[in-house]
Amino acid sequence: MISGVGKMEKTLNRIHPVSDPEATYFLQVSWEKDLGTGFDLLLSDCQCAWTGTVSEADISREAADIEMDREKYVEELRKALIAGEESAGKYNFVISRDEQNKACHFSYERNLKDGSFRLGSLKLQEVPSPAEVVKELIGYCLDSLGKLRAKTEHLQRENERLFSNWSDVERRLEKCVEAKEELEADLYSRFILVLNEKKAKIRNLQKLLSEAKESAVDAKCARDSIATTQMVIKRENNYDASTDEESENPARASLPSAPERRDSSLLGSPDVMDPAPRRKRRQRTAKPAGTGAKVAAYEAEQPAQEKPGLASQTTPGQHCPDWDLETLENSCEPEDLFEDM
Repeated sequence: MISGVGKMEKTLNRIHPVSDPEATYFLQVSWEKDLGTGFDLLLSDCQCAWTGTVSEADISREAADIEMDREKYVEELRKALIAGEESAGKYNFVISRDEQNKACHFSYERNLKDGSFRLGSLKLQEVPSPAEVVKELIGYCLDSLGKLRAKTEHLQRENERLFSNWSDVERRLEKCVEAKEELEADLYSRFILVLNEKKAKIRNLQKLLSEAKESAVDAKCARDSIATTQMVIKRENNYDASTDEESENPARASLPSAPERRDSSLLGSPDVMDPAPRRKRRQRTAKPAGTGAKVAAYEAEQPAQEKPGLASQTTPGQHCPDWDLETLENSCEPEDLFEDM
């Protein structure tokens, strides 16, 4: 199929009639704007030529006769008359000429599985000078061939340019891929470092958190232990105070009467008493009952040479002065007495 571009659009196809498959005819179709507005047919076997016209009304009538939508019918005409080799085997052409070749009946049909139905037909008239028709067909073929060759060359150059651009783009793409891989490797290495640092920080924070929790638990346990210890000490102190009070009352009740008589005699003495021995006496009264007996024994063990001096200093009817009692108290401390117990 060869198509021309101009005021009239044309196509030239090679067809083989059903009645004579070995014969070859050339069919030229010309139309303006749209095939549905009508078209012209030119048929030639290179010896004779016939021409005819199909109007828009004829197209509408044929579509109504076969009960087909007009747009669909026009599409079928395009496939049958213009598509050419693309529709080979799908459409049949019937050509019948009279004996003088002055008229030719041309029809076109659509093949079906069970047969065929006719799309349209018309009667073509003989062209007076077939040589001019053949010449026109050959000129049209040459023009179309030149146009096709120029278009092919243009497309070839465009293809080469696109191929060159594609090669350049491919090289750039390879470089971009290499740069991308290098960048990804660098970013991955940096990311691994940052990730490891973050993991280390997280581990340190978790360790600090666990240590803080442990220290908080230890501090709480220590506070609880201290509180428990204080409570125990307080209870022991309370218990010791109660036992001291219980032991202090019997001790006072069991003190000997001799020191009491001595204290009363000393209080009745005309000499002035020193308050220090009184405190010591109060301390001695809180000690066990055996303390008085040891004091009496200590008085008996005093050297004999000291007694005359003491006697000369006292008058008959008086008890031992405070000096002797103070000396005795200073020389015998309550702690020494408790060590002997």
